[in-house]
Amino acid sequence: MSMAEYVEEFNKITDSASLQYQEFSSSPQGGVLLVTNDQLEQFTPQDLQAGLERLGRIERDVLEAAAAIDPPEEVAEFHALYFALSPYTAAREALAARAGMAADWEELSATPEMAAYRAAVASDKEACINLIATTNREGTEFGDMPWVPSELTEAVGAALDCNGYPENPEDIFRPPSSP
Repeated sequence: MSMAEYVEEFNKITDSASLQYQEFSSSPQGGVLLVTNDQLEQFTPQDLQAGLERLGRIERDVLEAAAAIDPPEEVAEFHALYFALSPYTAAREALAARAGMAADWEELSATPEMAAYRAAVASDKEACINLIATTNREGTEFGDMPWVPSELTEAVGAALDCNGYPENPEDIFRPPSSP
C-alpha cells in the first residue's frame, strides 16, 4: 500500500468515526454522553448504557477497518499505536454493563465501575495534555511532527485535541447531590 493510499484509508476511517459520533451525540439518545450533571435527571443510567454501547460499536468499526489496512512500513508503528485499545475501552465497557443494572444515578455514581471510568477519562486527558506539552517543549507544532507523516498531521492533530475532555473527569455523571 502506498502512503497516499494509506492516508486515504486512514482519513476514511477517522472521518466515518467522527461522523458517526457527531450524529449519535447530537441525537436525543446520544445526549446522555454530553449531559452536564445538573441535567442528569433527563436521562437514566440505562440511557448511559445504550450510549456507551453505541460508542463501543463505533470503536469496533474503527478497529476492524484499521485491522484491514496493511500500512506502509514507515507508518506501521504509528498505525499500531494510533489504533490501539486504551484502558478507557475496558472501563467504558464495564460501566455500560453496570449502568444497565443501576436503579438511579446516585447508585451508579458510587460504583467501582464509575470510579474506574472517571479515572480512565482523567488518565486519557492527562496523557493528551502531556503529549501536547512535550511536543510544544520540543518546539514543534502539530503541523510539524517529525514522528507523524506529513500527510497525516491534520488528522492526528485533530485526534489529539484535548478540549473534548471534561474539565473535571472525577465529576462525570455525578448527580448534583452526590459527594
